[in-house]
Formats: sequence, structure tokens, C-alpha cells
Amino acid sequence: MSTSEIERLALAAREALEPSYILFAVVALLGTWLFQRYRHNAQYKFPPHVPGIPIFGNSFQVPPVQQGPWAKKLAEKYGEMFTCKFGDKTWVFLNSSRVVTDLLERRAAIYSSRPPFPMTQSIMSGDSRIVLMPYNEQWRLIRKVLHQILSTKQQDVFKPFQDLESKNLCWDYLQTPDRWWAANGRYANSVIMSVVFGRRSMLDDPDVVELFETIELFLENQQPGKNIVDGFPVLDKLPKALQWWRPRGYEIFKKTFRVYKKEVDQLEKRMRAGTQRRCFGTDFLKSPEVTKMSEVRKVFVFGTLMEAGSDTSRVTLGQVIAGAATYPGWVATAREQLDKVCGYNAERLPQWDDRKDLNYISAVVKEGFRWRPNIAEIGAPTMLIKDDEYEGYKFPAGTVFTWNAWAIALNPDEYEQPERFWPERFLNGEEEQALKGHWSFGPGRRVCVGWKVGEMNVWIAIARLLYCFDFAEVPGKPIDTMTIPQITKNSQPFEVKVTPRSAAHAELVRRDCEAASKVRY
Repeated sequence: MSTSEIERLALAAREALEPSYILFAVVALLGTWLFQRYRHNAQYKFPPHVPGIPIFGNSFQVPPVQQGPWAKKLAEKYGEMFTCKFGDKTWVFLNSSRVVTDLLERRAAIYSSRPPFPMTQSIMSGDSRIVLMPYNEQWRLIRKVLHQILSTKQQDVFKPFQDLESKNLCWDYLQTPDRWWAANGRYANSVIMSVVFGRRSMLDDPDVVELFETIELFLENQQPGKNIVDGFPVLDKLPKALQWWRPRGYEIFKKTFRVYKKEVDQLEKRMRAGTQRRCFGTDFLKSPEVTKMSEVRKVFVFGTLMEAGSDTSRVTLGQVIAGAATYPGWVATAREQLDKVCGYNAERLPQWDDRKDLNYISAVVKEGFRWRPNIAEIGAPTMLIKDDEYEGYKFPAGTVFTWNAWAIALNPDEYEQPERFWPERFLNGEEEQALKGHWSFGPGRRVCVGWKVGEMNVWIAIARLLYCFDFAEVPGKPIDTMTIPQITKNSQPFEVKVTPRSAAHAELVRRDCEAASKVRY
């Protein structure tokens, strides 16, 4: 090829990347796609539509963070269901437990897939985040692997680590009360790291900080309207050179993969050296399932465990503490039961064997999950895989459904005085049925596989924290429980004063918990 031909081709390539050419390609592709979608959807009937703008629908109405209050107002206006358009995707919001149960639970066989997310799943996650995988064989394979370690049958595996780490948590609260929020993150992460990797996490561990950064990057980008290609998956058909969002997504993928793989590499290094404790990771790397996975998918299995085992527990502990500071009446009730079981003068810490006598603590945990569902304020989207009809509506395959978590949790038709932190609402004989009465772990076949581990994490930690510490609002800095941020950027979500209940309780923590902070493996 001559020099002139090379220069001509290079000029043509540069012209193809000019904004006018990109705009023309995007408009042509979108126009054709939207016309086809309009003709297709015209034969169906949806719940009331929230007015939007042409092409983009409601994409620009969704706040970048804390979508819960926005979606709650729409539920109050439109009723049990309403419809939004995010790009070319039709979303139906389910605003009551009744319709969530009818569709996402009773018809789970056709309501449990996921819509395509070219940015957050394909680019940022290498098509390997199980939370966004469609309902297929690959999803079932990875779900099986996660179930082996996170199922209710594994309670006894986790209990010793939860005992140790919750003692360390109490020690951190006593020594550095202004870092309570970081201590919550260390606690939740260290439990799962101990089981999966055979190692502990320390307070302000830079690896833990980076892990929570990757979680927040994912949550930020998963919001409806955040990435145009997730609203218009047809844009994924553009040549990669024209996908202006791809470099940003790939940078997030590289950071996420690096954070996950660092732990896997260290695990494999210890295994080769013969210094690694047996743990889930050692068994998984020798299992037949791992041979069916790519390197990226294998690493993301480990990453999923780190994320799922860390974030829900950390956030829920913060929610219960906010509830204790803003609605202190229930704390006195909890302590009546704790003191009766563990001693009125700080005789001993609550133990696992006390659970049968501490049903109020179990109710506290359920209320913590219900109260302000700020990890998934508008639920998590699932996709219908074949046409369906419900109460006069007709939905096409590909329709996206989500449970409106914030609206349901704060609906007075669902819960008496829903804004109040009131554990008594769960004193109904079902205190130990952790999934009943709220949707924090999701509905149907997409329920969080690690729900039992998360519930146990919160139970033992809250039992011990309530027994040993007081929580109060800082004078002049009241906690606005309706705006506790989902994305915290390694900072405290709110200010709270943490103090020991008494000198005796402080001494109990020193006596029983200091040693836990010194254990290394």
C-alpha cells in the first residue's frame, strides 16, 4: 500500500470520528430503532405513564442519587403501578407488596431475567457481575457456586468469624468512636474475607477502602439515565471507535478487576507457598466449576462475594445506629431484654446461644433492613422474558420491572407509622423469618443468595453494640434519616455521638474484646 493510500485512509478514519459523523450515525440508528419499538409496543397496555420528553422519556427526571423520594412521590400520585421510559426501555414500577408478590414472586419463572446493560455489565464488569446477568445457564452456574458458601447451611462456618469480628467491632467503637462508620465497613468486610480468603481486614485497610470505592462506582453508574447506552442498548451496535462512553467504562473495569484480582493473586501465592489456611477460595480454585469460567469471570466471582458480603451489612448497621439516635425509645426496650439475659451490670457479651431469648433484637434487625432501604432505593430491575397479562394490562417480553423499595417501606398502607424506627411491628412470632415483612434482599428467584449471612452479621453486631454503647445525635447536627447518603466516598454518612453505656460496659469491652483486635491470620 502506497503512502498516499495510507494517508487517504487515515483521513477517512479521522473524518468518521468528527462529531457530525458520530451524531448522524447515532440519530440514524436511534430513529430506526425507536420507530420499530413504537410499532411493537402499540399493541400492549401499560399502567399510567409518567410524562417525559421525546426519545429520552423520563431519563432526565431521575435524580443522580437518592432516587427513593422521587419514586415514592410518583407512587403516591399513580398508585400501585406506574410506567417510565428510560431511553428505549419501558420500566414498570411496582409500588405495593401485593403486586410485587403477584408478579416477581408467583410468576418468578418469567420475571427473573435482567435487561441488557452494555455499560455497567458488558464494559465495566466484563459481562461477569452475577447481579446483572440474564437468567441463563451461566447465571445458574455462578449462583450455585455462591450458594455453596452463603446458604443457610453454612451458618456454623460463619459464626466463629462473626463472633471474633464483632468483638473487634466493639473494641474499635471504644478506642476510636469517631471512626464508627469505618469500623462497620471493616467488620462486614473482614467476616467475608476470613471465610473466602482466609485473612482478616484491619481498620482503614486501604484494600477495603478501594473495594468500597468500586462498589460505589458501580452503584453510581447503575442509576437509570446515567449512561445513554444502558438506556439505548442499540447504541452498542455502533463501531467501538464511535462509542464515546467506552473509555470511561473500561477505566472503571480495569480498576475493579485490579482490586479483585489483587486478592485472588495473593491467595494463589499463599497456596503455592503452602501457607494458606483452607477457606472457600482454596476449595473453589480446585473445583470443576472454575474450569468452566474465564479468568475475568473467576475473578468476578470472588469480587461478588467481597461486595455482597460487605456492603449490605455495613449500611444496615449504620441505619440501626441512626434509628437508635433518632428514636431512642426502642433502645430502652431492647436493653431490658439484653440486660435480663446478659446481666444488668455488664456481666458478659450477648452470644449466639442467647438468640432464642433475644427475639426483640431479631425484630430490631428486620426493622433495620426495612426502615430506609437506601442501597436499592428503587429496587433492582428484572426483565420479563415472554408476554404476560395482569389485571387488564398487557406487557411485552422485554419489559423491565422493579419493586419500588422506598415507596413500599414508607407506605402507611403497608406499615403503621412507617417513618418511625419501631421494632415492635415485627414482634409477630416471625422474628426469625428474616425474609418476611420487607424486601431488602429482593423478591423471587433474584433474592440475595447471601441474605442469611448478612442477617447474622447484623444480629450479633447490633446485640453487642446496643448492650455496650449509647448512640445520640450531636447537638446542632440532627440526623436527617430521609437523606442518609447511599454514596459516601469513604466518609461518615451522618454524625453521631458514640459513648459506652457505663464504666462497667467499657471494662467489659476491654476485658472481652481487646484480644480479638490482636488476632492475625
